Amino acid sequence: MLRRHCKDEPSGLRLGRLLHRITCDDPGVQESALAELELATQLVCAGVRLSFLPESRARTADLECHLGHERFFVEVTAMVGSAARRCIPLRGVAEADEQREEESRGTILTHRILARVQQKAKQLADYCDPVILQISIPHADLTGRFDGRREETWLDVKALSGAVTVLLTKLPHLSAVLIVLWDVEPLPSKAGTRLVNVEMVERARHQRAVPRVRVLVRNPRADAPLSERQIEVLREIL
Repeated sequence: MLRRHCKDEPSGLRLGRLLHRITCDDPGVQESALAELELATQLVCAGVRLSFLPESRARTADLECHLGHERFFVEVTAMVGSAARRCIPLRGVAEADEQREEESRGTILTHRILARVQQKAKQLADYCDPVILQISIPHADLTGRFDGRREETWLDVKALSGAVTVLLTKLPHLSAVLIVLWDVEPLPSKAGTRLVNVEMVERARHQRAVPRVRVLVRNPRADAPLSERQIEVLREIL
């Protein structure tokens, strides 16, 4: 389907590389390729015309998208973690306090997501059109462990959304961040308030074929804010 909709030569070359990377033994390379292909497919199904931007040493986004006469760009990144993190203890966490340990893992995950947003924002500073950063997190513990023995991670999704919003106000060239979380356990909300710039969809735990949580955080101070039409497409993807 993507080959039919993306017929230009750079897109064909990029698609070939992505399909090859799916078979790679490196989980980071594999998950990054899967995340990019999945989002491109969702955008095409939502009526977006897109092309894959060629890979180069220059800092560029992954996808150039057109919706009617509007243009926006998308950068896709996956957070997998390294095997070396298996041996790193969680600082300040008592082994006997299981609930505290689970919540601490959520806090650590939030800090790492914020660090990834800051890192990727530097790559996307030169665009004048709206730019969306998607961060896909297939394994929330980020330990690089792929033997099925993963630690459960409880995440305060509202706190994460608030922290990302505050960070985005300092990154006006970034229009929005889309966070895809596959295996977190959302903490029950302690407050009935919600941010008007945040869209969130949470699915049941047994729906393994789809992410547990998808969160879209729009930048309230974006230099190039998303249009209503673009926002509707992203809501459909959620």
